[in-house]
Amino acid sequence: MPWRIERLQSQVMTKTKLVATVGPACDTDAHIGAMVDVGVDVFRLNFSHGTLDTHAASLERIRRIAAERGEVVAVMGDLCGPKIRLGQVAGGQCELVAGTHVVFQREPIDGTPQRLSCNYPALIEDAKKGDRVLIDDGNVLLRVIDKKNDELVCRCEIGGVVSNHKGINLPDSNVSAPALTEKDRTDLEWAIRHQVDLIALSFVRQPEDIVELRTILTKQGSSAQIVAKIEKPQALEQLDRIIQESDVVLVARGDLGVEMDISRVPIVQKEIALHCRLTGTPVIIATQMLQSMVESPVPTRAEVSDIANAILDNADALMLSAETSIGRFPIEAVRVMDKVAAQTDSFSRRHSQELGINRTATLRVATAVVHAATAMAEDLDVGVVAVWTEGGNLARLLSKHRLDRPIVAFTPHEHVCRQMALLYGVIPIRYDRPSRLDRMLNDLDQTLIDRDLATHGDRIVVVANRRPDLPGDTEALLTHIVGSGKSNDSGAKGVTQ
Repeated sequence: MPWRIERLQSQVMTKTKLVATVGPACDTDAHIGAMVDVGVDVFRLNFSHGTLDTHAASLERIRRIAAERGEVVAVMGDLCGPKIRLGQVAGGQCELVAGTHVVFQREPIDGTPQRLSCNYPALIEDAKKGDRVLIDDGNVLLRVIDKKNDELVCRCEIGGVVSNHKGINLPDSNVSAPALTEKDRTDLEWAIRHQVDLIALSFVRQPEDIVELRTILTKQGSSAQIVAKIEKPQALEQLDRIIQESDVVLVARGDLGVEMDISRVPIVQKEIALHCRLTGTPVIIATQMLQSMVESPVPTRAEVSDIANAILDNADALMLSAETSIGRFPIEAVRVMDKVAAQTDSFSRRHSQELGINRTATLRVATAVVHAATAMAEDLDVGVVAVWTEGGNLARLLSKHRLDRPIVAFTPHEHVCRQMALLYGVIPIRYDRPSRLDRMLNDLDQTLIDRDLATHGDRIVVVANRRPDLPGDTEALLTHIVGSGKSNDSGAKGVTQ
């Protein structure tokens, strides 16, 4: 049997998916293997760190180890985006003192407490008098008091130590940098060539940023899904359109908490999660979920509550960053998140509210069939809902109903199978289904029995097309007794998979 029993039980009990960032702390066969066994569904390659050679080695390791275990594990490539950073600082670091003046100059320089440079020369044009310049996640605060042709004069309002390449945020400025930098385009070309499953776009400000990335993927024949990272206040002004253009949304609370009043972040998280739920869009909650576990083997109570709260907000997935990439306890961090998720999933499903997914013209039939399948599953108290899907759409819609039973999603496409690893409560299986419905049901029975997901005599709900040779014509919604070869068939024509 390809799945170990304890891992299978974790898949069934833990509906929330776990995303872990790869880095020096976990980039070995032993660590990656252990993290897959504990519950990681998606590994993140952060292009802000490492080289393409190290990412290639990580990708090979993940794919090999997942194949050895018979697991479905997706890989997400995270583009850097137009991240503004300090240049070099003389001696590696210096201290900026409150009340003093600090000048940013256009040309690179070894920085001093009086004069600095950065990797974004257009800072001089974009920042206006009165704008804030935040360094190192807001630990140091400067304010622009004067502008010259090649210099920006600032007053230090909150001092502190700054070092090489620390991040800079401009919460009051309209940054003119393109959504995709030259480095992003190089990294994207690599990701497409290596068939990475998901591409995360950083610092999304408008839906056109997503459209630009989609155009590149389409032209190059890539089926990678786009993850829109919401970390700029400007994105909230066009949130619905950004969600509409994206495949997945990621709430990047780190930069959000710097770019806006940190007290707003919890409410923004809930608003984004709600919008995503109503549109059937998967949402990832990220940043500092178990930050204390970078150095400690146990989390704080507040972090455990934060994880639970994100799941109660109907997050599909939770992401670990420094905890697994550079932390001392990467496997323990995954284990804690998986355990908290399992406990919270159980509570969340018992107390969930009725879902009302927005029914656009293209999804109206699909949402109707999914709603009917959900009602059948709950009314008949079946153990499994099985769905055949070409592109993963039906599985995505089913996952938003937070069913108290596994959704087993079959697809003939390996890349779709990996992308469904991100979907809440979905167990993806790659399967070349036969043309006849009776043979398909027999194969389904054997697969569920082999994986201990069902036994002879169990009743299940199946969503499938009678004519697999006609993609997009899903017309069968039925109940089925495992091992019987019999089913009750309800016609439901015209569902786009």
